[in-house]
Amino acid sequence: MSDIIRLLRPAQYLKNLFVFLPLFFAGRLTDPYPAGRAIVAFFVFCSIASSVYIFNDLCDVTADRLHPTKKNRPIPAGRVSRSAAVTCAVLLQLAGLLASFLFERSILYLCVIYTLMNAAYTVRLKHIPVLDIFVIACGFVIRIYAGGTAAGVPISSWIILMTFLLALFIALGKRRNDVLIFNGAEVRTRKAIDGYNISFIDSSMMAMAAVTIVCYIMYTKSPDVMEKFHTDKLYLTSFFVILGMLRYMQVALVGDGAGSPTDVLLKDRFIQCILVAWLVAFGVIIY
Repeated sequence: MSDIIRLLRPAQYLKNLFVFLPLFFAGRLTDPYPAGRAIVAFFVFCSIASSVYIFNDLCDVTADRLHPTKKNRPIPAGRVSRSAAVTCAVLLQLAGLLASFLFERSILYLCVIYTLMNAAYTVRLKHIPVLDIFVIACGFVIRIYAGGTAAGVPISSWIILMTFLLALFIALGKRRNDVLIFNGAEVRTRKAIDGYNISFIDSSMMAMAAVTIVCYIMYTKSPDVMEKFHTDKLYLTSFFVILGMLRYMQVALVGDGAGSPTDVLLKDRFIQCILVAWLVAFGVIIY
């Protein structure tokens, strides 16, 4: 059972917390009804995402056996059979689609788009440099739309832009780690790695960090946003955003590589403190 749970990658459910961002930025996170609907959307995406992860593991089992860390996953390690993995993937996908159908038809459409996009990513798109990280970023944007649709709150274009840019920045950090792992290796587990090098990724990360920070500052100083929240103090939260971006770049560029963004978030106390400080500061100002 522990291997089955590992197969679902519950740690990756942190990504699905993005469904709550439209509610948070709308200042309605404490409203029971929309918050409850966002929670339902969160669990729907957890089910859909787990099925996608299993499908990815099934397709990449040969390549994963050559990876220093992925070789320990349940399927490549031989602790979960392919038939059991297929059964879990199908059941999770059906459960997520059925729940979204009964809950909100728009969520169903988003789940289908998310599934098809990730299936294409697993089979082909992840082997195409640059396009692979764009697909990853689009997955986060879909979560934003799902959260806003479920909660019934308007989705700000600012949130979409910042989410997409931040996801690109984080995905580049993960690709940098892949390049470090397979630099000089005779066997590459992913063809897209040949389209990246450290210089390109470092330059791209700096560009994405700069654009994301500027976008966030423009959001906090937007007249519409200041009028909506009746405050001009949101810009003060920019300091935490800048600090967080610099810390992630430090981990990725100075340390041993960012690796999995989820692992960084779960293990790096500095980033955890910055994130909590930003949430508290932003929450105090708008709530």
